[in-house]
Amino acid sequence: QVQLAESGGGLAQAGHSLRLSCAVSDAPSRLYTMAWFLQAPGKEREFVCAASWNEVTTYYIDRVKGRFSISRDKAKNMAYLQMDSLKSEDTGVYFCAARRGSIKELFQEYDLRGQGTQVTVSA
Repeated sequence: QVQLAESGGGLAQAGHSLRLSCAVSDAPSRLYTMAWFLQAPGKEREFVCAASWNEVTTYYIDRVKGRFSISRDKAKNMAYLQMDSLKSEDTGVYFCAARRGSIKELFQEYDLRGQGTQVTVSA
């Protein structure tokens, strides 16, 4: 059974960086469009960014453009989210998700979802 597992969350100061990792097990990650979602405290889970399975397309929401970068290492079956210039509003649980097909912005559109990793950004 294909599974996703996030890691790399933690506490960071505003302006600093964190890198989240997502390990894909039991399937080649090259088949999947990979995405990251954020559930901030008291808010709905929201789409953050994604990279298409063929690496032709990456997509970011406006407020993370220029600060966050999604990447993938197909040889290692990993996806990453590099988060720079962190802000307090980046705080929350980050979820990795994967699907066969194009990028979607709804979490429910992704067949595979991780358990999440907590990121806390302090002012």
